Formats: sequence, structure tokens, C-alpha cells
Amino acid sequence: MFVSGFTIIRNGVIYGYPFKEAILSVLPLCDEFIVNVGDSQDETLQIIKSINSEKIKIIESKWDMNLKNGLVLSVETNRALSHCKGDWCFYIQSDEVLHEKYYEEVMSSMHKFKDNKKVDGLRFWYKHFYGSYDYYQDNYRKWYIREVRIIKRKDDIVSWGDALDFKYRNGEKIKSKDIKAEIYHYGWVRPPETLIKKRRDFELLYNSEEEVKEKINRITNYDELGHLKKFNGTHPKVMTELVKQSNWSFDPKLHEQKNEIIRKLGILFHPFTKRLRR
Repeated sequence: MFVSGFTIIRNGVIYGYPFKEAILSVLPLCDEFIVNVGDSQDETLQIIKSINSEKIKIIESKWDMNLKNGLVLSVETNRALSHCKGDWCFYIQSDEVLHEKYYEEVMSSMHKFKDNKKVDGLRFWYKHFYGSYDYYQDNYRKWYIREVRIIKRKDDIVSWGDALDFKYRNGEKIKSKDIKAEIYHYGWVRPPETLIKKRRDFELLYNSEEEVKEKINRITNYDELGHLKKFNGTHPKVMTELVKQSNWSFDPKLHEQKNEIIRKLGILFHPFTKRLRR
């Protein structure tokens, strides 16, 4: 069994992505790792080159930032995927990290389903950290809880939309199997000034300049409070230094959250109450 890892990154330092940690977290499971590095204005390429592994294969590319609706992300993800040679292809986004405690489960699942024609992808659970490394989101209505991150290398399977998931070329969801492993998503854990810059700049991936100008001042950090829980586990070893270096303050305002039972009921009945408000 041959496993290809792949990811994309552009201006990773400017926007505070833990992209090196993301790569290192899945590298032990891969026989090769494809990194599509977009034209950056920082040290992103140099940092990728500094990773001491013969598995790393770098593709330098110029991204078409005129594409909207986040399509540039799937275009570049598919560019990286096209260079993969594996039976399985492990996609990790640049703000996602796999905990080493899941290595055995992931590897055994790839072996188990490698020749199963009814399974084309492996789907992970997600934990979304928010504001700091000490809190995570607990609202499955607003935050995706499972996504496919390992796919079989087939011409018919591609990254879709803004690269959140994979589909067959006809738009159908791929046949996948849930596994007992979790991806740690750190996209909302950055210094406040870096996070707000990233959020505002990334609006241009989805909307026109006119639309962004109209809404940019309404974009703020940490506007999804109310469903946070304290994290009492351990972070992946590759994240040790980043966790130690975090020095910004974040108030989760747990005291303002509703009673746990009321909060859970609110999440459960959210679609119904949303229709009533209309």
C-alpha cells in the first residue's frame, strides 16, 4: 500500500497557518507528500523546504485569485492531487492537524478498506478550536462535524467547491466510511490581528471587491461565542511549540452561555425555530 499526502498553502506565515505542523502530523503515515505552494509574499516556501524529509515534493504555482466562491482552493487542491501516486491520498488542510494517537486507527482503516470497492474515502470527526487552544466549538448546526480527508486515487474523485470536501465529478458525494479518528481544526486560533486580517482578505476569495468593501467593517473576531467548551485533552506533539508561544488573551464568556440543557435543546431545534422566525 502506497500513501500520498497532499496540501496547499499560500502566504502561510502572513495568515498564521500552522501549515508546517499540519504536514508533519500526517507525514509518518505517508510515503510521499505533495505540497502546492502558491506565490507568496512571505517565507512560506522556505519553511516548506526546511522540512527534513525526502517524502516532500514541492509544486510552485501561481494561483488565480480572480476566481470567486472559493473555487481557487479546489483548483489548487486538485493540482496537488494530480501529482499523487498513492493507492490512498491523504488531504490535510493547512490549519488542520492529526493527533498521533490516531495513527494506528488511520493506518489500519486504510489497509482494511484498500480493496473494498464500496469505499472510496475515509471520513474523520472534527474538533474546532476557537479563540485559543483551550476552547472548542460544540454546535453541530454551525460547524461541520465530519469530512472526508482520505480518498482513493481515482480520476473520478475531485476536490469540490472551496475544497472543504471531495465528490465524484458528477457532483455526487463519494462512498465513504467513518473512522474513529479526529482532525483538530485550528483555523480560529491565531493572534487577533492575524485572524481579522485573514478573515477580511479571504472575503475576496468569495465575493467581489464592491461586496467586500460594503461588509468589511462588519467582520469581527470571535462572533461565534455561546457554544464553547473547555478542552481538557492534549494537543498533537507537533503543536507543542505553537501552544507554548500563544500569548494573546481570549475571553470565552462561558458565564454568558445558557444552561447546558437549554443550550443543547436550542441546537437540536434550531432548524425548526429558524423556520418559525421566517
